[in-house]
Amino acid sequence: MTKDVLISISGLQLADETGSEPIEIITSGEYYLKNGKHYILFDEVMEGFQGITKNRIKIYNNYLDIQKKGVSNVHMVFEKNKKNIGYYETPFGNLLIGIHASRFDVEETEHDINVKVNYALDINDEPLADCKIRINIKSKETGEFLLQ
Repeated sequence: MTKDVLISISGLQLADETGSEPIEIITSGEYYLKNGKHYILFDEVMEGFQGITKNRIKIYNNYLDIQKKGVSNVHMVFEKNKKNIGYYETPFGNLLIGIHASRFDVEETEHDINVKVNYALDINDEPLADCKIRINIKSKETGEFLLQ
């Protein structure tokens, strides 16, 4: 894997009242491997807000760690069959979030990493939605994404 990467993150929330809410971001970033852990770094601009949010994704041993710092601040940890709790700081206030991953798959090749996680999300100890997140990290030199 090269230092310069393309990152595709897609998510889907399946909530009874609101239906599904797909989200997708495709951006460029940096990748490095340190002590057996994959690190992906990229900046994000939130529409309607000034400033950027710095993102760090860490992947290792069936563990996904996503940290955002900037306009919004959150530290989300995804581990299969374990519930992790943290605060999501938004411009509108703080939320206590709970993440309970039921599926965690990572596939690695020489030039890309694919992560698939299914999880239950709760806000302030109230169930909110069943969610899916898909992350693809690809070396820039290998070309375009094959959208999944």
